Amino acid sequence: MNKMVMRLILMVMAGGILFQAAGCAVIGRDKNYRPFDTQGLSRIVPGKTTAEETVRLFGAPTEVVKLSNGNAYLYSRSVAKATGLWLVLVTFANYDRQYDQLAFFFDADNILTHYGSSLHSDEASYGMPF
Repeated sequence: MNKMVMRLILMVMAGGILFQAAGCAVIGRDKNYRPFDTQGLSRIVPGKTTAEETVRLFGAPTEVVKLSNGNAYLYSRSVAKATGLWLVLVTFANYDRQYDQLAFFFDADNILTHYGSSLHSDEASYGMPF
């Protein structure tokens, strides 16, 4: 009988381990990302570049903001990466989104006065929250 009880205990323990290990892992990435042409930024010259030239280099802006003395063209793109691990009793997940942003400021004559950039999309990473 001892042998039978031991076998039953081992089967219950093995079943518990299998129950705990059952789960699913997922890795995903946002596929709607198109990087900015960073060499295009070297062709931008405040005081000379026009709004039309900027649109030719970078495409249509994400947003156009009307200012009191001109316009601002804002460009924003992002990369998102997600990782998830679902076990029967516990879930671990991580979601990371990083942005590339450009802002161009034009005067009333549509001549560039100044611009700024923040390029961090390459920093998006997969990983677990621990």
